[in-house]
Amino acid sequence: MMQSMTPNLMVHDVNKTIDFYRDVLGFEFVASVPDSGQFDWAMMKHGPVELMFQSVASLAKDLPAFVKMGPGGAFTLFIKMDDSKGLYGKVKEKVEIVQELTKTFYNMEEFSIKDPNGYILTFATPSK
Repeated sequence: MMQSMTPNLMVHDVNKTIDFYRDVLGFEFVASVPDSGQFDWAMMKHGPVELMFQSVASLAKDLPAFVKMGPGGAFTLFIKMDDSKGLYGKVKEKVEIVQELTKTFYNMEEFSIKDPNGYILTFATPSK
């Protein structure tokens, strides 16, 4: 049985990515390699949501299949939360919005942003 899933996202600059997720989205720093300076890898969390970030060079070294790939991707991280409308109000002037706050046909109130590495994050709350 699977226990959990924590995406490990390839990023241009781990330190700048940490700043964005901490300062804009409210994530907490958990761990890094190395412990200080310019990081090759880091983990952050926001409640039960965990994300890992690994530099292009470090990930390509660990997994040679990534040598010719870059950050970003053709997928979204769908994050279900308590108050997507409240978060939208806090971040809309600080991020690149790729989908404005909307009510969906599947009864969610959600919006999507692009992070500094090109990843799309969708924040969603069930409509009342």
